[in-house]
Amino acid sequence: MSSSSSCPLCEIAATVRAKRERRKDARPGELLAAALELFVEKGYAATRAEEVAKRAGVSKGTLFLYFASKEELFKAVVRENISGRFGEWNVEFDHFQGSSADMLRYAVQAWWKHIGSTKASGIIKLMMSEAGNFPELAAFYQLEVIRPGHGLLQRILQRGVDSGEFRAIDQRYGVYTVLAPMLFLATWKSSWAACHDTDMEIDPDQYIAVQIETILNGLVNPAPAGSNAPAK
Repeated sequence: MSSSSSCPLCEIAATVRAKRERRKDARPGELLAAALELFVEKGYAATRAEEVAKRAGVSKGTLFLYFASKEELFKAVVRENISGRFGEWNVEFDHFQGSSADMLRYAVQAWWKHIGSTKASGIIKLMMSEAGNFPELAAFYQLEVIRPGHGLLQRILQRGVDSGEFRAIDQRYGVYTVLAPMLFLATWKSSWAACHDTDMEIDPDQYIAVQIETILNGLVNPAPAGSNAPAK
């Protein structure tokens, strides 16, 4: 047989090797997806590495080839689904052309689309309930999620103050004012919704719109021109 002749067995072997390489490349993502599901379902303490490996279809040893410990796996999940987005959003805001009010609307809507409405919102509930038991994870979450998130919102609020769109307030509490309805919506999705009747369900888009307009405009009607009393 000449060297130029086709070799069916060689072609099959090459195809198998290629599929194996593609599978290997996809493995970290599959492990992160399985870990996210289990962390959200069971919590950090109750999730075992072997469960993650089994759900991803690999051995426990294979998992530890990619992630040295359960703690490192959890950090990778947070970076993949939450903290890894802050750099992208800051770049977007560098080039944002709209008003600061529009920027605030966009920021909250983007958070809901990419985090709040996804399985990643369960990480918020997990940290609320388990951070006190795992100080190392709490410090990590503070550094990579809370501080960058606060910084992003402070940036929007300060932009509005600098442009004259927003009145000057204590930025720390301004950030909490924006965060409060976001955290409520995330915990509603992961927990509280199960405790309420269907007639009390929340439409996330409508909820966000009302909350942002309330933050921007308040609840009190402006007084008519020349009047010292609030409008009724």
